[in-house]
Amino acid sequence: MIMSDFRHPAFFYRTPEEYLAGATAFVHAGLSAGQPVAVAVPGPRLEEIRAGLGSAAGSVKMIDMREAGRNPGRILPGVLSAFADAHPHATPHIIGEPIWPGRTETEYPACAQHEALINLAFAGRSIAIMCPYDASRLGRRALADAAVSHPVLWDADGERKSDRFAPERLVADYNTPLPEPVGTVRVLPFDEAALPLVREFTVAETLRAGLGRDRAGDAELVVNELAANSVHHGGGSGVVRIWRHYGQVVCEVSDQGRMTDPLVGRRPAGDSVRGGRGVLMVNLIADLVRTHTGPAGTTTRAYFRRV
Repeated sequence: MIMSDFRHPAFFYRTPEEYLAGATAFVHAGLSAGQPVAVAVPGPRLEEIRAGLGSAAGSVKMIDMREAGRNPGRILPGVLSAFADAHPHATPHIIGEPIWPGRTETEYPACAQHEALINLAFAGRSIAIMCPYDASRLGRRALADAAVSHPVLWDADGERKSDRFAPERLVADYNTPLPEPVGTVRVLPFDEAALPLVREFTVAETLRAGLGRDRAGDAELVVNELAANSVHHGGGSGVVRIWRHYGQVVCEVSDQGRMTDPLVGRRPAGDSVRGGRGVLMVNLIADLVRTHTGPAGTTTRAYFRRV
């Protein structure tokens, strides 16, 4: 299974044995071809693969996706591109599992969009990215979406092309208006002159909502970047809203601009332009980022876990 160009298979497994056999075969194929290999999966699966590889595990970069991929918008710049760019003259082999049982309904749309955007981000590059899916525990929607976001499907019966592959459509399908918050919402309209107030407002309201001081400082940075983008690229003004969402605090910035590049905030810093670096910082800091953009404007929500 040596891969010499862009490959992005979805790997459907039903048992731990199938998972381990498929994952280790993929890793050994990369190592046998002399290629760099990384495994980015949830922690318990990571340990299974490490044990299954034995001494070969020392040649593989191991990444716990529960932390590195907690925010799906962080995976492209912080995991996949970071590893690929570190090996520009090779064909990196990466196992990336961004969708696992336990992902919430709030997280899932960002996960699905991430899987579709891999195809855009790495088009024309020599790389192999295999994405495992637990076919025994994930819902029908996740498995159906995998066939839309992956050009190749792989399971115990072998490998086949997906006749539903249409990643751009999947990105558009999940670009839907975000649900209205429930409960008390703190609101601050702003323009350029009010940007200092945005920072003060964010710190005060996120502390009130239950964030610790360090995380409230992170929220301040995130909201300030989003608000600055609104001023410079989103019509000159916007609205900040902050509220609690179960065990999280949500900071939302909306404006009249429209985001036309789906990879904004998902490219490494050196490749980010026109506001992209600010949105990249948002993705790297927040626990989850959800965005809806259209003719009426753009709304970005950054979620922070209350610890």
